[in-house]
Amino acid sequence: MTATPRQEPADLNDPALRARAVTAARGDAPFDMLITGGRLLDAVTGLIRKADIGLVGTLIASVHAPASRTDAVETIDAAGCILTPGLIDTHMHVESSMVTPAEYASAVLPRGVTTIVWDPHEFGNVHGLDGVRWAIEAARGLPLRVILLAPSCVPSAPGLELAGADFDATVVAEMLRSPAVGGVAEVMNMRGIIDGDPRMTAIVNAGLAAGKLVCGHARGLEGADLNAFIASGITSDHELTSGTDLLAKLSAGLTIELRGSHDHLLKEFVEVLNGLGHLPPTVTLCTDDVFPDELQEGGGLDDVIRRLVRYGMKPEWAIRAATFNAAQRLQRPDLGLVAAGRRADIVLFDNLTEFRARLVISGGRLVARNGSMQVAVKQIDTAPLVNSVKLPPLTENDFRIPAQGERVRVATIDRARFTQWGEAETAVRDGFVVPPAGSAMISVTHRHGKTDGTPRIGFLTGWGEWRGAFCTTVSHDSHNLTVFGGNAGDMALAANAVISAGGGMAVARDGRIEAMLPLPLSGLVTDASLKDTALAFVSIRSAMEKIVKWKPPYLVFKACFGATLACNAGPHQTDRGIADVVTGKVLESPVLEIM
Repeated sequence: MTATPRQEPADLNDPALRARAVTAARGDAPFDMLITGGRLLDAVTGLIRKADIGLVGTLIASVHAPASRTDAVETIDAAGCILTPGLIDTHMHVESSMVTPAEYASAVLPRGVTTIVWDPHEFGNVHGLDGVRWAIEAARGLPLRVILLAPSCVPSAPGLELAGADFDATVVAEMLRSPAVGGVAEVMNMRGIIDGDPRMTAIVNAGLAAGKLVCGHARGLEGADLNAFIASGITSDHELTSGTDLLAKLSAGLTIELRGSHDHLLKEFVEVLNGLGHLPPTVTLCTDDVFPDELQEGGGLDDVIRRLVRYGMKPEWAIRAATFNAAQRLQRPDLGLVAAGRRADIVLFDNLTEFRARLVISGGRLVARNGSMQVAVKQIDTAPLVNSVKLPPLTENDFRIPAQGERVRVATIDRARFTQWGEAETAVRDGFVVPPAGSAMISVTHRHGKTDGTPRIGFLTGWGEWRGAFCTTVSHDSHNLTVFGGNAGDMALAANAVISAGGGMAVARDGRIEAMLPLPLSGLVTDASLKDTALAFVSIRSAMEKIVKWKPPYLVFKACFGATLACNAGPHQTDRGIADVVTGKVLESPVLEIM
């Protein structure tokens, strides 16, 4: 993979820049920018003190006593503000917000997020290397700092599902040669690592050989399995399931990417950390997945910080996790601290409860003021992302399971998140299996053109009674066409609406489309504004409330997007059938026995 070498972090060591900063710090030349009257939150000590800050180019040249200097080309009055380093999101997927990288940058920069660590495995799963190349190009011109990672699990469970591409160690090593790529993204194929699978072992070793980060996804791992996972060279995790799990992962030496996308766990996590009496240096913060309405209304990492503080975390701890700790994790000593010699990423917050950014400075430039961008954000051509749904229209019978006899025994997928195998007996009517009582249907159809587009159907229990259907091409992580429903007619209707749109989401009920969100770019994102995308997504949420009754924290709307994540333990529906990564078993049809 070819890419223009990134200038960071070596750009700060330009001799002329350093010489200018030294001269200005000494008082023999004016600053380019002087921030006065604010109070600085020291991300290391947690102390807040009055200080003025002088900038030269991209560098912080001086942090000094208030009103001791007035010489500057530009002066910014920070009276009443708390100054912190720019926020660093240590693990996220732009695609989850369903807008372009440029639109995402325009949403989070004004909120104080100056750096994101982006795993573009959604684009990778759909478009292969071309998708990652597009992500690199899209990130290059943004005022938001983007550290990209090489997707490690495309697909997430080889042999159990088929995505639009297949990244082996050779492909991962090629990505890692790009200066734009900072490491290996979350290694989700946990069993492959633990069992010493040659493919996954080689992928991790490629990251180690490159001397770059190797990030993890260790959901549910403990004991010997957790030790084996970490011993491979993987050093982080964001897939925490409880306070006990958090403490075990910290004790095991993993860097924690405490994520905001599972809000129901955050209060417990705060209680565990408060119980320690200190914030471990290996605790960082991330968003992971933020839907467009959540991004529009709440924000990105700033929203995670707000919630943690609301749940009882000290603001100083939350800021340290999101800045200094994150920078240490990323091996970026130029970031995460407001101090002389560091990069000039500075946020002026009104207070430490609402965390509303008044001004955002990134790389010495004022990029946002009072929630609005002050610099241009470059959009790149999205043509390479279109026409990713390679499927003809589907029929009602495509969402039925043919069978002989009068009754059958079928396999079921039980529970919405921590799935397990189940069985049920049901009738056969007119040559098709009648869905077992109390079950919903799930169908996954390969949509990347790598194999036939035959829907594979399973039965879900514990998902409530569905009074319609939902179709989505956002379906982690192979992003095949996935349909949930209570009847074949609505399932076919929703599926065909999405196919016709070139990807996206649709809700059908009683033979009509109730809500639609076209996502014609990769079947994952749109080039519409965040505001318009959020409104359309809210209409999808509202329509879903009418066809299924959610039961938090596990049976929630978000569960629809992770139901096909075959790398997680337990049965999951994929484009090949019902797959189980633990046993390696794939059932093309759920029919186990004709009775």
